[in-house]
Amino acid sequence: MPEALIDVEVAYATPEQQWLISVQLPEKATAESAISASGLLQRFPELDKDLLNIGIFGTACKPGQPLKQGDRVEIYRPLVHDPKEARRHRAAK
Repeated sequence: MPEALIDVEVAYATPEQQWLISVQLPEKATAESAISASGLLQRFPELDKDLLNIGIFGTACKPGQPLKQGDRVEIYRPLVHDPKEARRHRAAK
């Protein structure tokens, strides 16, 4: 019997553009396998698979997180400024 498939999306954005890639994966797929299947790691060599910050619908998760039908895996870019420091700087003005 063929393995059931689920549909998930993988999202990544640069300051200039955003990508939302749809992939079909086996039912027991993980966030890491969705990212690999999306092709984004090849398209953006600056993304280090071992250092990625990722989440599902805005909630941080580990690469081994199992996925469900309709999940959106998000790849987060590093912050340019620490939000706490930026807030302190604005308050000091």
